[in-house]
Amino acid sequence: MLSYVLTSFVITGCIALGLIASDRPKPLEPTQGLDFTTAMGQDLSQVIDTTPVLMRDGSEMAVRLYGAAGADQPLIVLVHGSGWHGMQIDGLARGLADHARVLVPDLRGHGANPERRGDVDYIGQMEDDLADLITVQAQPTQKIAMLGHSSGGGLVVRFAGGEHGGMLDRAVLLAPFLKYNAPTTRQDAGGWAHTMVRRIIGLSMLNTFKITTLNHLPIIQFNMPQAVLDGAYGHTATTQYSYRLNAGFAPRGDYMTDIAALPKFSLIVGTKDEAFFAHEYEPLMRQATGKGRYLLVEGEGHLPIVDAPETLAAIKEDLSGL
Repeated sequence: MLSYVLTSFVITGCIALGLIASDRPKPLEPTQGLDFTTAMGQDLSQVIDTTPVLMRDGSEMAVRLYGAAGADQPLIVLVHGSGWHGMQIDGLARGLADHARVLVPDLRGHGANPERRGDVDYIGQMEDDLADLITVQAQPTQKIAMLGHSSGGGLVVRFAGGEHGGMLDRAVLLAPFLKYNAPTTRQDAGGWAHTMVRRIIGLSMLNTFKITTLNHLPIIQFNMPQAVLDGAYGHTATTQYSYRLNAGFAPRGDYMTDIAALPKFSLIVGTKDEAFFAHEYEPLMRQATGKGRYLLVEGEGHLPIVDAPETLAAIKEDLSGL
């Protein structure tokens, strides 16, 4: 019996390693992808400097702080999406600064000078980082909201379903990534992402046996436009993620359970979203929770939804209810 188990383990391991080795990063072909016109049109010269905030492992998170500190207004954490960093949400943060204390972190593995770009130490570390940020910055009686765009929205859903979810009083999801196999997700996120499916399968097999040695390997690439990479902040882009960062930047496999754990929330998405099917969110998520309201913004795409006037107005309404 023991020899049978060992043989099965060896065979499974060999299959997993074969899958991992057969699927590697590759040069990406130019594609329509996402529309970065709005993001590139921002006046980034006015973006405020980051403030270091100490995390539990002794590292520092780069955070942009907006609005006055104090318990008389809610605290809202804005979580950026894949490939970029907190500067993506600068305009929205400024619009909310009179209504809340606003924290905009560069997530671990992102930003101007991360310790390891596109990687973290373990699955779930970004959740721990956000919890540490709230613990350090929040006043004892302050209401807490968390907003995320795209993968950042997926991280908010994951946070709500994890051990720190009780910290949140409200959530805002801007075109959130729920899972690669969710009915909301277009193939390859509309040409934005190249996923190494065989490598993910192989690493998932190893992780089933608690083998995490190869979790640092990249498993997804982002088709960042060359105009962005050649721009003034191109060096701050993160164009690929490790298995462990990517796994922790989205809801868990049973994403409906994470969705069910959300506090009262608003979901805002443009009808012209290139990465996700806007009309699929409400019928899917209502199966798990009745706590959400759903706002479809006519004509807006995946990235422009962050700076849409309707988005700012909806968030202000949410904050006024805290």
